[in-house]
Amino acid sequence: MNILLIEDNRDLATNMFDYFEAHGHTMDLAGDGISGLHFAATNNYDVILLDVMLPGIDGLSLCRKLRDAGKHTPVLMLTARDALEDKIAGLEAGADDYVVKPFSLREVEARLMALVRRSQVREGVTVLRVGNLVFNTGTLKVTRGERNIELPPIPLRLLEILMRSSPRVMPRDEVERLIWGDSPPDSDALRAHLHIMRSVVDVEGEQPLIKTLRGIGYQIVDE
Repeated sequence: MNILLIEDNRDLATNMFDYFEAHGHTMDLAGDGISGLHFAATNNYDVILLDVMLPGIDGLSLCRKLRDAGKHTPVLMLTARDALEDKIAGLEAGADDYVVKPFSLREVEARLMALVRRSQVREGVTVLRVGNLVFNTGTLKVTRGERNIELPPIPLRLLEILMRSSPRVMPRDEVERLIWGDSPPDSDALRAHLHIMRSVVDVEGEQPLIKTLRGIGYQIVDE
């Protein structure tokens, strides 16, 4: 992988640089948000490791600027904050996944590789429909009625999983396995991505399609 690391903690950055270089990856390092934004905007990387707390431009603002500029490079956000609201803020800013400090470098590597695989692999083109919700898996265009819906990669993958299985109820552990393989994140991750997805699919005034069956799993169905 060709990785951009944007991290101002010199000791942590050095440890990560040494680990990833030793495991056959290439890495560029930016120590602040301004230089990180420049690196990300002017070079092509497989994935970006982005700290939230940065001098110059914070990680959330940096991620928004990248997405607004049309850069879709997968972003794994590094955060010391483990509250659900902080994780949702990162996902809403355009991050694809996150890890909470302190973390295992092996886990970070596994998550980065999973993000890269998801960005490179596309299943056969299918048009999925649930009620007036339509998902073209070839173009990744999602509409509900006259509305265009835009989602980060993991909530988009979650929506695809639920639509492909509709009206079946998908158990939580099965959903996590389909998204993250054998390395699921902490227990808040799926809730955070579901919140992002639901907030744009089921807006006020429309019939809710996404259902949570407490203790069982999730379902998308037009009743």
